[in-house]
Amino acid sequence: MPPSGPRGALLLLPLLLLVLLRAVLAVPLERGAPNKEEAPATESPSGKLSRELDFVSHHVRTKLDELKRQEVSRLRMLLKAKMDAEQDPNVQVDHLNLLKQFEHLDPQNQHTFEARDLELLIQTATRDLAQYDAAHHEEFKRYEMLKEHERRRYLESLGEEQRKEAERKLEEQQRRHREHPKVNVPGSQAQLKEVWEELDGLDPNRFNPKTFFILHDINSDGVLDEQELEALFTKELEKVYDPKNEEDDMREMEEERLRMREHVDTNQDRLVTLEEFLTSTQRKEFGDTGEGWETVEMHPAYTEEELRRFEEELAAREAELNAKAQRLSQETEALGRSQGRLEAQKRELQQAVLHMEQRKQQQQQQQQGHKAPAAHPEGQLKFHPDTDDAPVPAPAGDQKEVDASEKKLVERLPEVEAPQHL
Repeated sequence: MPPSGPRGALLLLPLLLLVLLRAVLAVPLERGAPNKEEAPATESPSGKLSRELDFVSHHVRTKLDELKRQEVSRLRMLLKAKMDAEQDPNVQVDHLNLLKQFEHLDPQNQHTFEARDLELLIQTATRDLAQYDAAHHEEFKRYEMLKEHERRRYLESLGEEQRKEAERKLEEQQRRHREHPKVNVPGSQAQLKEVWEELDGLDPNRFNPKTFFILHDINSDGVLDEQELEALFTKELEKVYDPKNEEDDMREMEEERLRMREHVDTNQDRLVTLEEFLTSTQRKEFGDTGEGWETVEMHPAYTEEELRRFEEELAAREAELNAKAQRLSQETEALGRSQGRLEAQKRELQQAVLHMEQRKQQQQQQQQGHKAPAAHPEGQLKFHPDTDDAPVPAPAGDQKEVDASEKKLVERLPEVEAPQHL
């Protein structure tokens, strides 16, 4: 998978710029710029790159210069943020020296995009893509080990008769998968002629390597890129893998495609120039048919020792997940019990509040039922000394019971509110 995190963000920029450069560099060559093959044999790679950049239009060079300045500015901001987080703010930072740790641009020239930047860009992108291929191989190895691990566990779970039947079925699937036409070695004369005849519809007796290269350089940029290369292997892959057959694994097919491309791309730069292609057709092995291409199942992706360590890793991870699941289950049960207790307390307090309300209503009814004072002959009320506008007190026993209920309710209110904090 592609790199992730801060480092992955830095690695994506070289790839994007490389795509841009390959697109714009193809334009001047189509407009009559000098052919690469005319350059002196002693000319350095930087000289070739510089000569091609000289023919790029002004607005494209201006855009490249702007992109470089933006990238330098972005890197400085990242470095400053990192240094501020790790050191005293008063420490002076040498940005130029720190920029040297980034390998996809020339830190000495921070304003214009030159041949050195293009060279570093290609080198960094090639190295990152190689790491991506290595990660793809490692992922495929783990996939194959997991598949074998599950197969063994499945067989162990069966009875003796069922296991024999399952093993017989698996062996039959493997036998059918191995029964396929001969797979030609990628890049060999037999493989290229087969594409020439069956896909291009041309006479195999008139096979011409240079014409073949031009036909399959789809975007006419002077190189066969990884997509164009891998498209050449489709015919060979179809001999072995059919998505309709359960015994054919499509993940293995993609690994096979990658192996074929790496076999042809000898310098692993994901590009094959016309010169490299023609040179490969002059080698002795180009016309040597031999036994053909050895497919993935003929070269196990892992050893028994690697499988054993992988299974130990799976067992440790499974034990860790089981322990976490058990802890979560226990915590869930504890929360359920706590919730049950809180619900019971809530119902109890609701009953206490209801009881208090009933007591208060009884008191109010008793007060309203007390005899009103008699009217004075002059129209004024006359109060008796023993009832002078004093409220009728509740019976002593009832008042104590209400006070106790109110105190109990106040003390237990936090417990009722506890579920909100949970």
